[in-house]
Amino acid sequence: MSTHRAALTLARAPKPGRKYFPLQEANRALTYVSRVTADLMSCYGRVVDIRRHIEKPGDRSSREHLEADYESAMDKLSLLVDELHHVGVELKDFERGLVDFPSVHEGREIYLCWEFGEDHIKWWHETDAGFASRQEVEQLLPNERERAA
Repeated sequence: MSTHRAALTLARAPKPGRKYFPLQEANRALTYVSRVTADLMSCYGRVVDIRRHIEKPGDRSSREHLEADYESAMDKLSLLVDELHHVGVELKDFERGLVDFPSVHEGREIYLCWEFGEDHIKWWHETDAGFASRQEVEQLLPNERERAA
């Protein structure tokens, strides 16, 4: 094995103490994750809307009120992101509600990829790849079944 390949394998190895989701567990977590993500997307939309209004020229008293609303919405947004991190998932896109679930496949770390509105996890990708490199989760299933047996 080349030094580069060995370093890459080590970099993708599961990290002690990190939460990893088998596919079934990730799908079960979607009930909660989807509710938090819906709240997060709504809050993010509000943050963007308030910011747009703040940037418009207007009366100063209105702007001060908007800035207070903006700070409050940003605080709520931060709490919602923290909620997802506490579950063990990573938010990748505020607008689309794109969430990655860390998982392990063939001894390396991968991401199970879910987008708001999907009823179950259908995709996965390598940790150094993104949404555009998603692959169908069915490719993982033979190994998932072997582990359950």
